[in-house]
Amino acid sequence: MTPAKEEQNMEKDLIKKRCLSDNQRYADLINGTFFKGKQLVSPENLTDMDSQTGMRGNIQLFGRKIYRQKYRDLIRKVAFGVNFAVIGIENQEEVHYLMPLRNMIYDAAEYERQWDFIRKKIRREKGISKKEFLSGFKKNSKLYPCITLVLFFGEKWDGKRDLHGVLNFTDIPEELKKFINNYPIHLLEVRQLENTDFFRTDLKQIFDFIRCSKNKIELKKLVESDSAFQNMEEDAYDMAAMYTNAEELISIKKYYGKDGKVNMCEAITALVEDGKIEGKIEGQERINKLNQKLSEDGRMDDLLRSIQEPEFQERLLREYEL
Repeated sequence: MTPAKEEQNMEKDLIKKRCLSDNQRYADLINGTFFKGKQLVSPENLTDMDSQTGMRGNIQLFGRKIYRQKYRDLIRKVAFGVNFAVIGIENQEEVHYLMPLRNMIYDAAEYERQWDFIRKKIRREKGISKKEFLSGFKKNSKLYPCITLVLFFGEKWDGKRDLHGVLNFTDIPEELKKFINNYPIHLLEVRQLENTDFFRTDLKQIFDFIRCSKNKIELKKLVESDSAFQNMEEDAYDMAAMYTNAEELISIKKYYGKDGKVNMCEAITALVEDGKIEGKIEGQERINKLNQKLSEDGRMDDLLRSIQEPEFQERLLREYEL
């Protein structure tokens, strides 16, 4: 990955985290995804948590075991009555083909973090049994349930959706397979969301915008048909705008914003009239068609060269009358 691409991905991560860290949106994401819009979680039910998790490792340094540190994208403790659940969010731009294992490790690390807290508390108590001391856990001790939601912003998830999907079961007897624990992932494919009515905050507008971002006709129709786009929070505008690949949307927002709100409808209309969004989208469509034709004709060397040499790419576009 080039430094420029890496910097762009980091900027995207920061924009998404800033937007989704808002507890009203976080609660809305939980309600819309897990409860089909039923309002079971409110912002007041959420408590921030340290995004750093650690698992005990078998690596030793100067005679001491060290921890492998991992960082969750976002994580909250969610109150349900007198109980809690821990719900984390992992943002994915690209498919991660080992996501089931990655999520399992995240969740196991969270359970281990909870157990570590209980273990320290129990071992400070007097009169505990040998079993309780060795376990660092009492017979009636409990851990909070943990869930990880994967928010995928790419085109289509073609990876496996559970642990069994990445395991090699060749010649493994079916009788044995059923004893091998599975671990599914909870995946929300943003660009595949046809119905966003389950969401009550501007997540609905953000997800709709991202879904339509590569179709200029649908995008313009969307922002003109939904009045909420006329008064968007700035961080929601930023998150939606970055998926058009149009830097102009970020640069011109100062002309269409006031008191922390931005009129996305006017911004989109201005750019479409100026030809900037239309040109970017149509230009990408021409290149996509060219790449497809070169691939179909077996001209892979020309395809690779066209990516590196803009002038050669233009010659090929003219050759294919695109």
